[in-house]
Amino acid sequence: MIKRTHTCGELCAKNIGETVSLNGWISKSRDLGGLHFIDLRDRYGRTQIVFNEDINKDVFDRVKKLGLEDVIGITGKVAARPADAVNKNLPTGEIDVEVTDLFIYNESAPPPFDINDRNSASEEHRLKYRYLELRTKELQKNMITRHKAAIATRNFLNDHNFVEIETPVLMKSTPEGARDFLVPSRLHTGRFYALPQSPQTYKQLLMVSGFDKYFQIVKCFRDEDFRADRQPEFTQIDIEMSFVDQDDIIKLGTDLTRHIWKSINNVELPEKFPVFNYHDAMERYGSDKPDIRFGMELQEIAGYVEKSDFNTFKTILDSGGRVKGLVCPNASSYSRKVIDELEDYLKKYFGAKGLAWMKCVDGKLDGGISKFFHESVQNNMISELRIADNSVLFMVGDTASTVFSSLGALRLELGKRENLIDADAWAPLWVVDFPLVGWNEDNNRWDALHHPFTSPHLDDLDKLDSDTGNVRSLGYDIVMNGYELGGGSIRIHDKDLQAKIFTLLGISDDDAQEKFGFLMDAFRFGAPPHGGMAFGFDRIIMLLAGSNQIRDVIAFPKTTSALSLMDDSPSPVSEKQLEELHLAVINDSEE
Repeated sequence: MIKRTHTCGELCAKNIGETVSLNGWISKSRDLGGLHFIDLRDRYGRTQIVFNEDINKDVFDRVKKLGLEDVIGITGKVAARPADAVNKNLPTGEIDVEVTDLFIYNESAPPPFDINDRNSASEEHRLKYRYLELRTKELQKNMITRHKAAIATRNFLNDHNFVEIETPVLMKSTPEGARDFLVPSRLHTGRFYALPQSPQTYKQLLMVSGFDKYFQIVKCFRDEDFRADRQPEFTQIDIEMSFVDQDDIIKLGTDLTRHIWKSINNVELPEKFPVFNYHDAMERYGSDKPDIRFGMELQEIAGYVEKSDFNTFKTILDSGGRVKGLVCPNASSYSRKVIDELEDYLKKYFGAKGLAWMKCVDGKLDGGISKFFHESVQNNMISELRIADNSVLFMVGDTASTVFSSLGALRLELGKRENLIDADAWAPLWVVDFPLVGWNEDNNRWDALHHPFTSPHLDDLDKLDSDTGNVRSLGYDIVMNGYELGGGSIRIHDKDLQAKIFTLLGISDDDAQEKFGFLMDAFRFGAPPHGGMAFGFDRIIMLLAGSNQIRDVIAFPKTTSALSLMDDSPSPVSEKQLEELHLAVINDSEE
C-alpha cells in the first residue's frame, strides 16, 4: 500500500521537486510510446501523472495493462509542465508527477458509462450504477455542497441558541394528508408504526417540555405521487420556537436563508424579503409560490368581457367563475400551431377548457376572439392593460382555481420561451395569510390546507362558524425563484381551540383522542405559545447547485415511481419474514 501525502487536487508549482504519493482512480489514459500519461482522480480533483520508460521500466510495463477506473497508488517527483502544456483551467495544471513506484489496489470492469460525461448514459442507467455516477465531478460537487449547507445550518442555529434534538423514526400513524409508510410490529401483532411525514407533534411536545428553541436536520417520509422535485424520503430543516409570533419566525427564516446562500454561493440576499399575502400572490401570479424574477402579471379581464359579445366568458362569469389574462411581449409571431400546443398543455395538466387570445398588431387587437370585442373596448384594453405592439393577450375563463393554476403555469412557460427570466438572479419572498381550510368536494368536508395544528388568524376567530372558507391561518411559506423552500405556522396551543378545529375538520372526539390524545393531554400541563417551520433541505441544495431536479443532490435517490434501480427496492421478502410479522401478501389477481 502507498500512503498518500497529497490529494489529487492539491499539487501546484510550489511542490515542484518534491517526492509525493497519490491515490485515486484512472480517469484518462494516453499511450505515447515511451511515455504514458494518466489523469488520476479523487474527490479533490485531478493530477496528470507520467510513466516514463527511462525512469522505471518495470512500472512502465505494468501501467500498460491498466484500464479506466482502476484504483492505484503512485509515488513520484513533481515536475513542471512545458509552457505549451500548462492547463490554466485545472488547479494542478502547472505540474505533472513523474512516477517511480506503482501499487495496484483494484482493477475495474469496463465502466457501463463514461464517468467523465454523465450525458453518455440515460438517467435510468446511471441510477442503476449510482455509486459510479457519484464519482462524477457534478455529483461530488453537489454532495459537498449539501455537506457544507448542513454545517452552515447547524452553526447558524447553534449561534442562535437552538438545541438539536432527535425525534423518533418509528411513531404513531396519524394519516392526515399524504399516506404514511407503515412498519408492522413483530412483537405486537396487528399493530403498526409509521415513518414520520414530519416530526410535527414531537416538536410541539418539546415546546411543552420547555425546550424553547429546537431544530433537527431530519429524514421524513411520504407515500405520495412523485415528480422531479419530490422523493418518498426527503430531508428537512425542522425548527420550532416558543413565545414567538409570525414576524419572529419570518425574521429567523430570512436570516437563516441569507446565511446559507452567503456561506455556500457567496450571494448576498436582501436583509428583508418581500411579503405577499396569499390572495395577492394568486391574483397577480396565479401561484402561491410565485417567481418574481420577471413581470407578466395576471390581469383582470371580467370588466371588458361584460362589455363584449363573447358569450362563452360571460356564461362563466354569470356562474361565479373568473376570467383573467396575461400579456406576453413579442409573441405576435406565434403560429396557430404554437398557440394550440400551449392550449393543449393547459388542458392536459391543469384542466383548462381552452385558451383564448388576441394579438396586438399596429396598435389594434386582431385574431382569436378579437371580433367579439368592440373597437372602443379594444382601445381601452390596449391602454389599461398596457398591450404593446407585437404582444399577445392570453385569457382563460373557468373556476378560480383552474384560472389561477392555468395562467400561473402559462406565465412560467412563456417566461422561459421569451427568455424573460434572469437565471443568475435570486428572488426570495414570503407568502402569508393562507386560507385555514379548503372545501373537499369528494368528501364533503373542510380540509386543513397546512395541517390541523395551524392556528387560525386571531382576527378571524369569529368567522370559524359563520364564514369558514374565509378564515385566514397564521401560516407562511418561504419561496425562492418559484420554488417553495419551506413553510410553517403559529401552532394552536389551547386545547379547547384545538378541539374546535378537529371538529371543524370532521375529526370526531373519539378519532381525535385516538390519533392525537397524547398531544391534547400535554396541552393540559402548560403549553406555551409556539410556532415553527420546516425547510426542504433537498430543494435548497437543488437550487444552490443549479440543478432542476432533486435527484441530483441526493446520494441514493428513487425514481419518480419510487423505485431504487440500484438495489432493486422495494423487493419481495421471504415467507418466514411475513410469518414473523403476521402478514400475508394478497396479489392483485386474488382481490
